[in-house]
Order: sequence, then C-alpha cells, then structure tokens
Amino acid sequence: MDFTTIVGIVAGVALVTIGIGFGNLGNFFEIGSVFIVFGGTFAALVASYPVRVLKQLPKQFKIVMRKNQYNPMEYIDQLQEFALIARKNGLLALEDKANEMKDPFFKEGLMLIVDATGPEKVKEILENDLGYIEERHNEIIEFYEKGASYAPAFGMIGTLIGLVNMLMSMNLEEGAGNLSSNMGTALITTFYGTMLANLVFLPLAKKLQARSDEELLCRRIIIDGILAIQAGENPTFLRETLVSFLPHYERKIKGKKNAEQTEKEK
Repeated sequence: MDFTTIVGIVAGVALVTIGIGFGNLGNFFEIGSVFIVFGGTFAALVASYPVRVLKQLPKQFKIVMRKNQYNPMEYIDQLQEFALIARKNGLLALEDKANEMKDPFFKEGLMLIVDATGPEKVKEILENDLGYIEERHNEIIEFYEKGASYAPAFGMIGTLIGLVNMLMSMNLEEGAGNLSSNMGTALITTFYGTMLANLVFLPLAKKLQARSDEELLCRRIIIDGILAIQAGENPTFLRETLVSFLPHYERKIKGKKNAEQTEKEK
C-alpha cells in the first residue's frame, strides 16, 4: 500500500489544527459553512459528470492507495525475452506466452503479431487503445481538478451569504452579536473551501496524474517493443532502445543479465 497521500492529508490537517490551537477549534466549526462548501461542491460535481464517471471514484481511490503496479523495466525484460523466443522459433511461438499474460493490453499486442496483422494495423489498434486509456484517465483527473476549483468558489458563495446576512441584520441598538456570527460564517466558508481544494482535491489529482503517467509510459514501451519484435529486431538492441524511454536514474540494467542474453542469442 502507498500511504503517502493519506499521510500527507492527515499531516496537513494536523499542522493546521496545531496552528489554530486546540482551544480554538470550536471557533472553526459552523454547520452552515459545512453545508455550503462540502454540500455545494459535491452537488456541483454530481451535476458536472455522468454516472459512469461517479461510479469509478471508489476504484480510483484504491489506485491512489496502492503501490505503483507498472514497472517499466519488468516490461522491457519481458519484451526482450519474447524477442529472443520469436527470433529462435518464430512469432507463432509467442501464442502460449500471450495466453499467460494478465495485462490485457500486452496480451492484445502479442496476439495481433501472432495473427500476422500488418505492422501499421497493429500500431493503429494499440495506439487507439492507448488514446482511450489516456482519455479515461484524464476524465477522472479532471473530476478532482474541478473539485479543487468548485470548493473555493463555494467558499466565496458562503462569504457573500455571510456578508449579506450581516448587513441585513445590522442593528446598532442590539449590539454586535449578530454581526460577529454572520462574519464568522463568511470567513469560515472561505477557510473550508481553501482547505478542501488544497488538502484533498489537488493532492488526489496529482497522485492520479502520476499513476496515469506511469501506466502510459509502460503502454508506450509495449507498443514499440511489440512492433520491434514483429520487425525481427535484435533483442539486445530492442532492450537498449526501450530503456531510452526511461530517465537515467531508472535505467537499472544489470550487465550480467545482458551478457547472458547476448550469449543466448549467439
């Protein structure tokens, strides 16, 4: 499990609470502000997106919580292995490997070249699938980014409501009691909206973007690797080409393994 998002959110709330002071926490709870900011933001999000997007939210939360499941080097190792098999025994020898794959995208790519689909068609099909995956990811990320913009907006709405009530209830003979209550509502709604945007919605959107980038990188590696296998490229050269997709600090290539692979190819 990857608890960094939860730890960050909890730490942020704790630090703000310490800054406020435990004795003053009662001053920062106002039920009207809760309804305006949290209720209003949720209602606006529901109005903005279809049910199919809302139904994905529990699944996306699990993605935020789990560790990264996409390791580019593992995919590169597999593609190099498949390239070696195809070079020795032909593309049809990859059918059994394809049937063992748990990754549906990887399996589809292998089956396309096993079925002797043309390279251009293979690339078109896989890139269309990749485009759909990216579009689906962006839709969910946008949901949280919209939440980050709606929350402060409803905070401002609460501020306006508080100010209007304050002005409408002004009565110098009754003192400043009503004024302070309405002013508190005005300021607390802004506080709630800012906290919700910056400690919940934006961190979740950023983590989902990182997860999306990790998956899409592996998908692009798969596409280039599948096409290279179909073209009959040298497995070692294929590996070096695919490793170039990664930043230098992620290029964990073991010389011993490469030497063994090279020896097998001879």
